Amino acid sequence: MKNDNRLLLLYCLAVIKFIFPFFLQHPDYQPHRDEFLYLAEGNHMAWGFLEVPPLLSVFARLTHFLGDTMFWIKFWPSLFGAFTYILCGHIIISLNGKYFSLFLGFLPFVFGAYVRVHFLFQPNFLEIFFYTAIAYAIIRFIQTQKNIYLYIFGISCGLGMMSKYSVAFFIISLLVGLLISSKRKVFLNKHLYFAAVLGFIIFLPNLIWQYDHNFPVLHHMDELQRTQLQYISPGSFLLDQLLMNFPCAFIWIMGLLFTLLAKKGRNYIAFFFAYCLVIILLLVFHGKNYYALGLYPVLFSFGAYQLEKLTLVRVKIARFVFITIPFYFGLTSTPISLPMFERDQLAEFFRKKDVAKLGVLKWEDQQDHSLPQDFADMLGWKEITEKTARVYNNMSEAEKNKTIIKCDNYGLCGALNFYGKQMGLPEIYSHNASFLLWAPNTYHVTNVITVGEDFPDTTRSIVKQFANISVKDELRDSFARENGAKIILWEHGNESVLSKFLEDEVAEKRKVFLRQ
Repeated sequence: MKNDNRLLLLYCLAVIKFIFPFFLQHPDYQPHRDEFLYLAEGNHMAWGFLEVPPLLSVFARLTHFLGDTMFWIKFWPSLFGAFTYILCGHIIISLNGKYFSLFLGFLPFVFGAYVRVHFLFQPNFLEIFFYTAIAYAIIRFIQTQKNIYLYIFGISCGLGMMSKYSVAFFIISLLVGLLISSKRKVFLNKHLYFAAVLGFIIFLPNLIWQYDHNFPVLHHMDELQRTQLQYISPGSFLLDQLLMNFPCAFIWIMGLLFTLLAKKGRNYIAFFFAYCLVIILLLVFHGKNYYALGLYPVLFSFGAYQLEKLTLVRVKIARFVFITIPFYFGLTSTPISLPMFERDQLAEFFRKKDVAKLGVLKWEDQQDHSLPQDFADMLGWKEITEKTARVYNNMSEAEKNKTIIKCDNYGLCGALNFYGKQMGLPEIYSHNASFLLWAPNTYHVTNVITVGEDFPDTTRSIVKQFANISVKDELRDSFARENGAKIILWEHGNESVLSKFLEDEVAEKRKVFLRQ
């Protein structure tokens, strides 16, 4: 076939995209705090969780089945990163793009924000894939008028909503974009509505779960607004849209202009409107910069095609420039995307390069640190688990049978559950995030080991129920975000009083998510 060589290039580049990040991350780093939470969800399969829809938990379950190694944790985001590029490549080919545009469209996936996103086991890699699948389906329908693409659109919408709720922003914005463009006649096609029903059926189990649990997504968004999103300014959000993919930003900008100004591109002007509407929605809701990453793959496809077309006959030297810019800036910024060096070396690299001025060392506390927050969230987990295991395993069997271990956040709880199985630890509990839903309803304990909390307030009534409370150890890793997390042993408590306290505490925190 005429396209065979282009497809060969496309799939070769996709393989490179898949394996590329495995050579970047230094083995000094462990899974990210959020990855521990999502991996834990694979042990508690349900139609929903307090933070996210359920699709990622399917891949978590597969990861457990395959051995829970770092390779399998990173396998899925890397694989879907490759799939996302394949969709982009097929969009380029559908526009009649050639080899140069396929290669140019590949560069954003190895130089920029997608390097990190496609190596973290978080819902974002699925969200970006389904944004792109939705875009691909609409583009192919515009090109062919084949109804099969409307059904691909519906399925992608349904699965996308089962991945991350923010996909709804793109679905709504794209439909509005189609409505106000010349392609509005699609709304007269009955298959669009059949596809919508199909997508709704796919999403329905999670919608029912949300209803049964009093729509925890609203509680989660409220918590994010109070603790994180309120600090995001519109100016920094917009600037980050350039900085996230800075080495290749000129490509997506050209893609946006292609939809607005080029004769061929005006067939896809709905994507211009969709982009603008999603950005406006994220500004209104103070979304994080990476919430918009799903918008760009299709724009990179459009931009790569248009830049190839503009240099087809004249100024071919510009192609050299278009390739050189991403390589130059991409190679110099790669250590910001993934932790390539061990912690001391990387911190020194950031200090010498003065990367703090780019804002990448600023954490949620609005202070600059030695490493980016995401990197600090990959350190210390195994060490704190080992120290907790030493405290627990020094107890007698009788004491262990009357002991529970609690963590004050989902990162610690997820990490201790992940590593603790090999160290003799029992199930670890927390009242944070979805771990709250998995906590026991009844307790029979006299001892508690808490991980992460400061020394308790001695005026609390529950403290008086224990014969002894002492700090047994703490994490000492200045680069880890959990540095200073304490392991506290609460010993010889009043069993009836303590058990009732724990049961009431869980019931009180959980009741907001239980429909009466």
